[in-house]
Amino acid sequence: MDKLIDELKEQIEVQLRLKKIKREDIGDDQPLFGAGLGLDSLDVLELIVLLKQKYKLKVSGPEEGLKVFRSVRTMAEFITENRVQNT
Repeated sequence: MDKLIDELKEQIEVQLRLKKIKREDIGDDQPLFGAGLGLDSLDVLELIVLLKQKYKLKVSGPEEGLKVFRSVRTMAEFITENRVQNT
């Protein structure tokens, strides 16, 4: 899972074009929104696209999205759990 977490951090940095935050500055359990990284609703749309294009996964709705996009670790857990179910 550590490799996936590192991969997600890199993808977040690139996909969201973060200028002041580098992947090594992103904590595994750091909140992605609010006081954490400070991402906003447009950023979550980019993350949804990332999950769909890169991992062929879809977030089923706002409630699931709140859980999935809490942190990089929760994104990695979602990907890992759903990859297992889909294989």
